[in-house]
Amino acid sequence: MTPAADGRPHGSATSRGGAKPVSEVTFGDHLCLTFDNDPERYAILGAYIRDGLALHHKIIYLADEDDAGAVLRRLGDGIAGAWVPGTERLDLDAAVAEGRLAIRPIVDAFMATGRFDPDETVALLATEIEVALVQGYAGVRISGETSFSLRGWPGTDRFADFEQRCQAAFQSPGIKAMALCQYDSRWFSRTQLEELELCHGGRVRVDDLYDDGVLRITPLFTPPGLALDGAVDESTVQAVGDALERMAARASHFCLDLSGLEFCDMEGLRTLIGAGRSGGVHRQVILRGVPDYLNLMLRISGWDSMPDIYREGVRR
Repeated sequence: MTPAADGRPHGSATSRGGAKPVSEVTFGDHLCLTFDNDPERYAILGAYIRDGLALHHKIIYLADEDDAGAVLRRLGDGIAGAWVPGTERLDLDAAVAEGRLAIRPIVDAFMATGRFDPDETVALLATEIEVALVQGYAGVRISGETSFSLRGWPGTDRFADFEQRCQAAFQSPGIKAMALCQYDSRWFSRTQLEELELCHGGRVRVDDLYDDGVLRITPLFTPPGLALDGAVDESTVQAVGDALERMAARASHFCLDLSGLEFCDMEGLRTLIGAGRSGGVHRQVILRGVPDYLNLMLRISGWDSMPDIYREGVRR
């Protein structure tokens, strides 16, 4: 975060973990979607598909599963459960029927010859992009599942080479395509992920719920919750209340990561503490990374002993 003229912190959209918000992904991007839980994965994919359909992009989904119908149901259920704004009326079945969303099994797309060949696979993707543009689409969005590369199939030992070739292809001038490559960190080792990430232009992350340059509010997934970066004051407290109300509607307990909260006034703290009892329902609220000044405010106010509020690492 960098300070504004009034001394309050400002932040950039990409500063959380150095990753690009999914709504800012653009032509030429070839990014890692690294995840360790399905809600986060589908929150990102839901926004990616939502924006693509709205912009008349062809969506090509490369699935590590033979049954396209099962993939479509999994995708639809995952996006619905992720509570992504703007996806409430997203009709994936209609998008498939109209050809705007194409689900391609990996085994058919990449292993048709019985062997994975990086050059042939990149050429296949280039053909898919060219055909979609000829059909009149404004652009192409690709997303692929990658766990098949761990199965020891012939040629998959060259998967990093394939990703490097994709990165080079997406850097071509004037390309009207983008790609998100999905990596489940529960299957890939840290060393593998570090190597594969270097073959991409960066990482993608979930969109912020709110960012006005003074305060940024970002969803958390394990456990569910919100991360707050910046300042909670009279100009941003309403946004905090709105985000907490939305979170309370879908979670019986949640976490508030306050490690990036550089300023919070008493009204802001009251709003945060009140999240555990909004709507007349008692919820457990976990406060993570509480700054020293907020710990002092909690003790002075007596709110540190509220039964529904737990501070990580603090014994009662």
